[in-house]
Amino acid sequence: MLRLPTGIFYAQAVKANVLFFDRKPAAEKPWTDKLWIYDLRTNKHFTLKENPLKRSDLDDFVACWFGENSDKKKASRHPFDSAQGRLNRKESERFKSFTYEELSKRDKLNLDIFWLKDESLEDSANLPDPDIIAAEIVEDLEAALSQFATIAADLKQTSERP
Repeated sequence: MLRLPTGIFYAQAVKANVLFFDRKPAAEKPWTDKLWIYDLRTNKHFTLKENPLKRSDLDDFVACWFGENSDKKKASRHPFDSAQGRLNRKESERFKSFTYEELSKRDKLNLDIFWLKDESLEDSANLPDPDIIAAEIVEDLEAALSQFATIAADLKQTSERP
């Protein structure tokens, strides 16, 4: 599975994942014993105009997927033959595997799995005390309320004019 950056296809908050399947006949026992996930989302910032996702941004994913991030080098492979490299896959910072058992224990088999620390999130140890945060929120809300009151008064005066 490839975790794509948010907003890559649509709005900023929309998450997208790409699932890759091998064509296999139906079976009583699942064919999948591991799900490999590559995280191209955490700490990656792409935009549609200023910093678009390029083919070169996927090079590490492709190397991991085909097992080329392992110590074993390939003589050659067909570009779409992932079975050959699958045996050579190794976990990396962005590429991890999860067993079928691990996945089945997740709430509703949720595949929104992440393990990298998001650098954009503030460290909770460095946050101000809760009373300071609450006071700042109150101050911001009062300022916003005052601005809306001014806007409402202006609109009322405008609507009362003939």
